[in-house]
Amino acid sequence: MMKLQQHGVTIWFTGLSGAGKTTISQNVESELRRMGYSVELLDGDIVRQYLTKGLGFSKADRDENVRRIGFVANLLTRNNVIVLVSAISPYRDVRDEMRDYIGNFIEVYVNSPLAVCEQRDVKGLYKKARAGEMKNFTGIDDPYEEPLYAEVECKTHLETISASTSKVLNKLEMLNYIGLKYSVQANKKS
Repeated sequence: MMKLQQHGVTIWFTGLSGAGKTTISQNVESELRRMGYSVELLDGDIVRQYLTKGLGFSKADRDENVRRIGFVANLLTRNNVIVLVSAISPYRDVRDEMRDYIGNFIEVYVNSPLAVCEQRDVKGLYKKARAGEMKNFTGIDDPYEEPLYAEVECKTHLETISASTSKVLNKLEMLNYIGLKYSVQANKKS
């Protein structure tokens, strides 16, 4: 397979737990790999097991978690890798800090109402938070600050995963991070 010329970029998926960040980022990853791009996925749940183990869920710990993810994303981005970050990252100021730090940065707001996220909750985390068994849970007793200027918004309660995936890939194409006519390919699959 011919190696594609590519420029590094970080696509940062943010939203409530259960909004669909991981699902969309995994689909985007699969499509980019299929097209021949070098891509890495930094999923918040997996990163917490290895890179940020020991951090709690206070604002200071959450900010540190995002900064550590951002550090790795920056290293990969500057080495021309397309980096997909899937992390709640609830605080706008530290997301904006990562945007400035990384430079080539696309924010994707995976937007779904809290009630829908709670219905999708396969891990039972919202139920535990509502019962007081978990403290500082985003959306329940800790805030989520919506992005003000996200490049892409995926309303997962109103659109399919395929439609959300297409939005992200189309934005990458529009910003010249990928060169294939993804929008044409996506429409042919419909």
